[in-house]
Amino acid sequence: MSIKVVIVDDQGMVRTGFGVLLNAQPDIEVVGEAVNGEEGLRRIDELRPDVVLMDVRMPVMDGLEATRRLLSAEGGGTSQGGGTSQGEGEPLPKVLMLTTFDLDDYVYEALRAGASGFLLKDASATELSDAVRVVAAGDALLSPSITKRLIAEFSRLGAPRQPARKQLDALTERETEVLALVARGLSNGEIAAELVVAEQTVKTHFGRILMKLGLRDRPQAIVYAYEVGLVTPGS
Repeated sequence: MSIKVVIVDDQGMVRTGFGVLLNAQPDIEVVGEAVNGEEGLRRIDELRPDVVLMDVRMPVMDGLEATRRLLSAEGGGTSQGGGTSQGEGEPLPKVLMLTTFDLDDYVYEALRAGASGFLLKDASATELSDAVRVVAAGDALLSPSITKRLIAEFSRLGAPRQPARKQLDALTERETEVLALVARGLSNGEIAAELVVAEQTVKTHFGRILMKLGLRDRPQAIVYAYEVGLVTPGS
């Protein structure tokens, strides 16, 4: 099964270039394009892609707002609100934000909205195809500079959100430990080495964490861990 991709970007050269590069991959197929977030939501609703490459800055509706509407709980009906009509049990696509530089002002809000990561527009063919595969598999794509920016934003925001912290009680001690290590940017392999367990065990723990906390993926888990104070910048 090919990974189906929709490209949402107001620059024709970006859409064409990325389309050519991705369609050259045996396991990836670009099924549609759009020039702004509003059109993108319609195309996503029609085409049901696995991954959306979403430009941050676009006319009519920017990528941040489009991502928020696409992935929000309220976005389940069509149209007037601009959301999609994907069925309740149907998996939502992963969103990979496209940007010209990786310290974009939108980083924190985009990740809160549910984006799975960021990709620079000057990425190589290999970086582009690997990024699509990574987010399609449910992993995050966060460069070290993006992570630093995210931590700086948490420092600025200050105190954790106490009500949400109560959800942590549902986690076992080991699951809490795994979540803290995920929030510090460790990969599953690095966490496995740290805890002296198999990598598959880490994946199992992390899957349970997402289920118990009602989170979508790794970026949302990182945001949650910082917001509730499980980990703090510099810890």
